[in-house]
Amino acid sequence: MERQSPVFTVFVYAAALLLAAVILAPILWLFVMSISSAADLSTKPLNWWPEEIDLSRYRVLLSTIENSAGAAFTASLFNSLKVAGMATLAAIAVAIPAAWAVSRTSNVSWSLYAVIATYMLPPVALAVPLYMGLAYLGLLNSVFGLALVYLTILAPFTTWLLKSGFDSIPKEIESAAMIDGARLDQILRLITLPLAAPVMATSALFAFLLAWDEFFYALLFTSDLRAKTLTVAISDLAGGRVSDYGLIATAGVLAALPPVLIGLVMQRALISGLTSGGVKG
Repeated sequence: MERQSPVFTVFVYAAALLLAAVILAPILWLFVMSISSAADLSTKPLNWWPEEIDLSRYRVLLSTIENSAGAAFTASLFNSLKVAGMATLAAIAVAIPAAWAVSRTSNVSWSLYAVIATYMLPPVALAVPLYMGLAYLGLLNSVFGLALVYLTILAPFTTWLLKSGFDSIPKEIESAAMIDGARLDQILRLITLPLAAPVMATSALFAFLLAWDEFFYALLFTSDLRAKTLTVAISDLAGGRVSDYGLIATAGVLAALPPVLIGLVMQRALISGLTSGGVKG
């Protein structure tokens, strides 16, 4: 094996540490703000670590007292979980047959590119027709209606990702199973989908993150706690004349926990899915 230069090794590690610092520094500062008192956040020069740790904001936002800021936050948290979960499951269910069909039938691949092209449209261009459609169906200010809107965003994206996973699975495996008498549903259930499981997990994770972080449509199509999502609830905390930046930071920390936990649980599948198809024999 070719030996690497010690200088190059040091450079690689230094670059990795620098990248980690750039990525983690804002997250660390968000956490520091969440446990700092108002005096620590307004003092000059700025305190990089609070003199006294203040966890009162976490108690406020996790409170379930009726008509409190905590009740609104927790309700929005559960709404985001429901909307993102429903939209992700529906997107994967739609994307699996669509991606497999496009992967195995090259002469219809233009349809996927045509759908992906709709991503070039700004969201505001679709706001009015989507609003009118939801109003006609009686789905405004509804978690189901918002999940339906998110499905239109997530389905092309997940189909694109799943197609790359299906492309890396040799067609000969499916042909051999078909010769042995397996039905199409058996081929998909017993052969194709298990082999594409890492890519499916990666697609589901990215779809969930897209739905979890979406703000524009959630702001337009929801109005109260029956459907208001976490991103809108956090914006409400900053909407007053006087903003408690520590409270906003606390909401950001709590909002980041579910995606981080899901990412840690699915870490192995995520890495496998991202590298799928990168090397072919």
